[in-house]
Amino acid sequence: MPSSRESSSTTRTSYFGFTKGKTTASDTMSKDALSGAVKIVEGRFYYNAYATDPKTSESGIANYTYISQVVQGRDDDQQSFATKKKVHFFSIDSELVYWNFFLDFGPLNLGQLFRFCQKLNAKLQDPRLANRVIIFYSNATFEKRANAIYLLSAWLVLYMGCSPQQAIEPFESAISNRKQSKYNSPRSVLPSRGHDPLSPVPPFHDASPCECTYDLNILDCLNGLAKARANNFFNFDHFNVQEYEYFEQVENGDLNWIVKDKFLAFAGPQYKRNVSREGCYTLTPSDYIPYFKSKNVGLVARLNKKMYDENDFRRNGIEHFEQYYLDGSCPSIPILRKIVKAFESVPKEKAIAVHCKAGLGRTGTCIGAYIMKHFKFTAREVIGWMRICRPGMVIGPQQHFLEEIQQQMWYEGERMRMSPSKMLSSSSQHQRNEDKKKKYDQTSEAVIGRAGQADDLLARRMR
Repeated sequence: MPSSRESSSTTRTSYFGFTKGKTTASDTMSKDALSGAVKIVEGRFYYNAYATDPKTSESGIANYTYISQVVQGRDDDQQSFATKKKVHFFSIDSELVYWNFFLDFGPLNLGQLFRFCQKLNAKLQDPRLANRVIIFYSNATFEKRANAIYLLSAWLVLYMGCSPQQAIEPFESAISNRKQSKYNSPRSVLPSRGHDPLSPVPPFHDASPCECTYDLNILDCLNGLAKARANNFFNFDHFNVQEYEYFEQVENGDLNWIVKDKFLAFAGPQYKRNVSREGCYTLTPSDYIPYFKSKNVGLVARLNKKMYDENDFRRNGIEHFEQYYLDGSCPSIPILRKIVKAFESVPKEKAIAVHCKAGLGRTGTCIGAYIMKHFKFTAREVIGWMRICRPGMVIGPQQHFLEEIQQQMWYEGERMRMSPSKMLSSSSQHQRNEDKKKKYDQTSEAVIGRAGQADDLLARRMR
């Protein structure tokens, strides 16, 4: 991507797809709404970041000059001319907001992604905007830019047939990773209109108040989104966004589907309803039972200490499984296998509802392990996907834990799918993986995370 400081000496040199005259790029930028913009659809749709909102009328339409190039004839028979077009600006910065727990700032959730895609598609199909250039913009802060780039890239994957890598390519110079920012300056950065270049967008942060040692980037989230769609984990053609937004609220269940009709994650119920200082109720099993029965939930899995009577579910035809392990920690491999085996025992036509105290850390770790085993997601893909479904899932050392067990989960999944004859034909590989399995099995102690993590998350969730 060209630097904002580059100059042009020919009318046929393009800057982000547009022709520049015999001026410096900075001169053009001062007059051109598209200067510094990232091209999404040539001549039609762009993204830009602004330190302050662009000046527009109430309708979001303003007159700006942009330079286009028309090629006529063959060989060097070319003509260029300038045209004036109206520009339609729109932003979702104040409309779709990420509600953070601590230092986390994204990605925006599945309902917000759906809302954005619906809004963008409506604008692109609106006959009143047919002859206008559309600029989707965000504030120049890294949090707003990160979520804007994620939304646009996800739209390219879902509606324009792009691969995740193709979708992120226009923005690559605006994205950083920790190693790059520590040891080298990035190749280039997304320019800011009329100002110094912007700093690169950092990786997403986990839902903790501590330094995040695991770099989950936008491409990881896109890869998870693409693989989730390929496996029919969600379908925007039949997505009930009102239901999603209703049940994600603390007072309505604090639950989200991770795999459509198969896995949902939720915050743990309690013996009785209590009211928080913020006026939110804690829920009991009876609050969940009608919805669970309507969704054919066959098993509730509890991963935290007992805080309700599990027989409330059993009396209503819903099986219950319990396997406690320490809040904020990673399970030992034997404990993880026991939990995954319980998931696997549920009939295919039944769904599974999993919770710990907050329904984020331990819950995400175990659902993630199952998805890695049965759908061959990478750790990064499954963390990215689960955070899109339910922001905050998988925290601290649990992120690294999923990386560490990735190969083992894949191997165990392959073993379940392979016929005995195929297993015999790959006996040497089988032996190597068995040796790895023994190493994992010897890890009987859980990795300890941040004490009191669930209480802190719940308190932040109810604020």
